[in-house]
Amino acid sequence: MCLLSPRDRTWGDPLAREVNGVIDTEGDCTEWTFPADPGAARAARAVVRERLRGWDLESVSDMAALLVSELVTNSLRHATGPIGVRLVRPSQRRGVLVEVSDPLPDPPRERAARPEDESGRGLQLVASSSRRWGTRPGSAGKTVWFELAVPD
Repeated sequence: MCLLSPRDRTWGDPLAREVNGVIDTEGDCTEWTFPADPGAARAARAVVRERLRGWDLESVSDMAALLVSELVTNSLRHATGPIGVRLVRPSQRRGVLVEVSDPLPDPPRERAARPEDESGRGLQLVASSSRRWGTRPGSAGKTVWFELAVPD
């Protein structure tokens, strides 16, 4: 479980206005809550990259940021309300777990986008780029998660 860290209660960067809150514990788990506005995907990419860099996991930071951006964009497009992003660095495995939550209870559907479609490829990208992925219902909404393997 992530606990509130006093150092994350004060903000020293411009992304502070775009993040509703940060929860952090001992470097193994970090959560952010973003308002449902157009800047959420950009802010989520930036904080995910920064945290993974702090964990010395730069090898997966670009992919994690891309996939988080896809899932946050899906949340913005289909749900209303705050969007949660959570990173977990499991101690037993070489990998990172990433979760994106929103208040819409309906699970996302993977679909086959046609070449002329401007959207519809996000979940395909998540499925093909992650070690595994899935969804789970929450008390108020759902969570879409994926795992990225960290190269040795």
